[in-house]
Amino acid sequence: MTTLSRRSALALGSGALFVPSALRAQATWPTQPLSFVVGYAAGGGADIVARELAHLMTPLLGQQVIVENKGGAAGAIGARFVSNAKPDGYTIFYAVGTNVVTNPHVLKSSIDTLKGLVPIIQTTDYQYVLAVNPNVPANNVKELIALAKKEPGKLTYSSSGVGGNNHLAGALFAEAAGIQITHAPYKGTGPALMDVISGVITMNFSSLPPAVGQIKSGRLKALAVTGEKRVSSLPDVPTLKEQGVDVAVTGWHGLFAPPKTPDAILDRLHKETTVAMKEAKYTEALAKDGLELPPARSRADFTKYVHDEHAFWGKKLKALNVQAE
Repeated sequence: MTTLSRRSALALGSGALFVPSALRAQATWPTQPLSFVVGYAAGGGADIVARELAHLMTPLLGQQVIVENKGGAAGAIGARFVSNAKPDGYTIFYAVGTNVVTNPHVLKSSIDTLKGLVPIIQTTDYQYVLAVNPNVPANNVKELIALAKKEPGKLTYSSSGVGGNNHLAGALFAEAAGIQITHAPYKGTGPALMDVISGVITMNFSSLPPAVGQIKSGRLKALAVTGEKRVSSLPDVPTLKEQGVDVAVTGWHGLFAPPKTPDAILDRLHKETTVAMKEAKYTEALAKDGLELPPARSRADFTKYVHDEHAFWGKKLKALNVQAE
């Protein structure tokens, strides 16, 4: 039988007093509300999904998860804010994936996201919808291309910022179709889409959440989706490939933390996000807006995926000659 003397017990108890405060904090984390920082204006696709996820994760973490919008520079402002935040797990970046890996290649103001952010988990897979103002005299992609060729450079497309997925979708579309269209960068998908609705801008390659309702209400006209297959929320809208344009552009969202965030906190965030993503409310919310659940990946696998995406888009952006404007 093992016995514990009074002296040993006192020594053990005293030792517990010297456990580093950082370790004690990790053991009880979280003890205060968390922020999901979205690098875009309210109303965009990332903002909509981030709010749904934050709502579901609040009871799992036992602390309120709020969404903070820090729009501008295709998400680069929000990324820098989180990168510079205290690595205590209370400030997390809800990222549009492609911008995380493209911004370092096109924006001088961007951080090196491979070093400045730590990947946690992928939260969505999705594609885009080519939406035009209802008054644009084109009812399909063929007619839109003919319109663009008739007046090169006159048609405009808005985006959430230089290097963003909807910017790249427009650039890839123009290259494949052999047309000239003028890019107009905004500080988020929400305002970029509103100027298409108002008629200031011709078109937008929008993420699905902010666009589907506007399309169904008739405030926007959908000409194509950009993935390999049609989406359930817009079953009558054909893909670009179905209409003879050999382009597919897909995107994803994910959570990232500041450098040096403890592994215990990152693991907890990965675990609870995985649980939240299995909730029927989350999958229903994604399906409603044409988004899908991503492949299940460990933190290590997601980190490799981010690095691979960074390398791929670095080469693609150079080939497209996409530069900061």
